[in-house]
Amino acid sequence: MPKIQEINNFYFFTVIVVVLLNLCSCTSSRKFVYFNTLKDTIYKSGIKEIQPIIQKNDLLSISVSSLNPEATLVFNMPNVQQASNSVSATLVPSSSQITGYLVNTDGTIQFPILGTLRVEGLTKKQLTDTLVKQLVSKKLLVDPIINIRFLNYRVTVMGEVAKPTVINVANERISLLEALGLAGDLTIFAKRDNILIIRDENGDKIVKRIDLNSNEIFNSPYYYLKTNDIIYVEPNNAKIASASNTRQILPIVLSSLSFIAIILTRVF
Repeated sequence: MPKIQEINNFYFFTVIVVVLLNLCSCTSSRKFVYFNTLKDTIYKSGIKEIQPIIQKNDLLSISVSSLNPEATLVFNMPNVQQASNSVSATLVPSSSQITGYLVNTDGTIQFPILGTLRVEGLTKKQLTDTLVKQLVSKKLLVDPIINIRFLNYRVTVMGEVAKPTVINVANERISLLEALGLAGDLTIFAKRDNILIIRDENGDKIVKRIDLNSNEIFNSPYYYLKTNDIIYVEPNNAKIASASNTRQILPIVLSSLSFIAIILTRVF
């Protein structure tokens, strides 16, 4: 009978220790909720439409059409063929091979007949206007129609998300929330009030931190992402503490339980 009592007391103290540990690790659920201060309303977007700027190492699809299909054929032969090895996502083109015009390190492309064209720093519309003007002025085509797309429009999502990934964006438009959703959403250990965005503009690295608990994100110029943006989600203090202290806390807990067991055997 005393032995049974000792075992019951041991289990009792074990349960108490486990409960205390759980209580110590509890965190407010508000930290895990997006937009926890958001109310029913309409936010007037002040975000201007993002016009992607052509940069070095961009891969462009440039298609030309006119009333003379034979004359346009030469302009539709891309000078680069490159295998796509990025991680697939719902916005990725299905083709396994990506072909297009690669922007060289000097900011130029080699376009058929027209030769070397400087495209770095231009928008798609500006490059379209330039091509149309040259094709018409040199009497190469009549009323040409130019369609330009970025083939390497992508963003990278890293850190405390379910599926860190590189997302190729076929429609050249993606928001921060969409990118996080395609990466499987944030984990429970993610800092929702400190999302890091790293953006490359004109050779400079711009670092911006976004708070997903604030409704200010809807008016932020970083709500819509640009090509080559990197999103890094930091782990919260609970994850850091868990990773660094698990090996230290577990032996202490086991030692405490062993000590309690010894005391119980002496007392009873």
